[in-house]
Amino acid sequence: MPHGLASLVATGTKLWLDSVDPDLVREARAKGATGATSNPVIISDLIKTGRFDRRIGELVAAGHDDHTIAWTLADDLVRDAQGVFHDVWEASHGNDGWVSFELDPLIEDAAGGLSDDDRVARYVELGTAWSAGQPNRMIKVPATPAGIRALEHLAAAGVPLNVTLIFTRAQYERARDAIWKGASRRPSLTSFKSVYSVFVSRIDVYTAHHVPSLSPAAQGMLAIANAKRVWMNNQDFWRTHRTPLAQEIVFASTGVKQAGVDPRFYVTALAGADIQTNPPATNEAADSPSRTFTRTIDQLPPAAVLAELDAAVDMQRLETVLMDEGLEKFVAPQKALLALIAAKR
Repeated sequence: MPHGLASLVATGTKLWLDSVDPDLVREARAKGATGATSNPVIISDLIKTGRFDRRIGELVAAGHDDHTIAWTLADDLVRDAQGVFHDVWEASHGNDGWVSFELDPLIEDAAGGLSDDDRVARYVELGTAWSAGQPNRMIKVPATPAGIRALEHLAAAGVPLNVTLIFTRAQYERARDAIWKGASRRPSLTSFKSVYSVFVSRIDVYTAHHVPSLSPAAQGMLAIANAKRVWMNNQDFWRTHRTPLAQEIVFASTGVKQAGVDPRFYVTALAGADIQTNPPATNEAADSPSRTFTRTIDQLPPAAVLAELDAAVDMQRLETVLMDEGLEKFVAPQKALLALIAAKR
C-alpha cells in the first residue's frame, strides 16, 4: 500500500510544487509531482540565496535594466521547470505537466497610476507575450476586476490560464464565466485549459482575527468548507460544459499558518481531486511513511458547522480584506526584488 505523497497521488490528487527552485522541482518530480507554480515571493526568495548572482552579472554586463533582469530570471526558472515536467504534459496531451508564470504584480500597484482599462490591456499584452512558444506554461492572472476582465481576451487568444488569489465562490464564478466566454470564441476547444487557484489557509487566519466569536467546532473550518464548495461548483459547471481537457481547481496556500495544527491538515482534508500546490515544507510533512491519505474531497463539515459559518461570516468583506492583503503580499516582494537586483548591480 502506498504511503506519504504516493498515497496522496493515489487518491486522485495531482501534486504541483509551489516553487520553481531547480533542485526542489527535480526532487518533487521524483516523488510524483506533475507540475509547479511560481509567484513573485518565490522568485524573490530564490534570488536572495545568491545562487543566481552569476546570471545577474551576465545580464548586467549585457546592459539590461533591473526590471528586465527580474523578469528574465523568472523566465529562466519557469522554463527550467517546464523542461522537467514536459514529458508529463506530452503524455497527458496537455491535461497536466504545467508550470505557472505569474504576470507583473505591479500592474495592480495603486501607486502605479494605471486605470482599470490600462491594467486590462497590460494583462492581455503580457499574458500573450509570456505564453508565446511555451507549450506547457500557464499564465497566472489575479482575480481582481481588471484581471477578470482580461481573462476573456486571453482565453479567446488561446492562452492557458491559472486564475490566482481566489478566496470566494463569487470570485471563482466571475473568473470562470469570463474564461468560458472567451474560450467559446475559439475555433476549437481541443487545447483549452484553465485552472482556478482557491487560497485555503488565509481563510482560517481571517476568521481567527475577524470572526473570533465562532464556536470551537466552526473556527478553523471555513477554509475547508469554502474550498470544497468551490470545487463542487466547478464540478457541476463543467459537467454541463464538456471540454476535451479538465478545467480544474487548484488548492493553493495549503501550508498551515496556525500554531499547533497538523501541517498536513489541509492536504488531508482536500485529498482526492484536482490539484494541490503545496509548499516544499508541507510536502515534506506529508511524505511520511506513517501517513496514508484517502479521498476526503467529497466530505463537507457537519451541517451545523456549515450553518454557523454561513450565518457568521460576511464573505464579501472577507474577499475584500484578503484580496487587499494578497495583492500587497505580491506587490511588496516584487518591489523588494527590484531593489535587491539594484543592490547586486
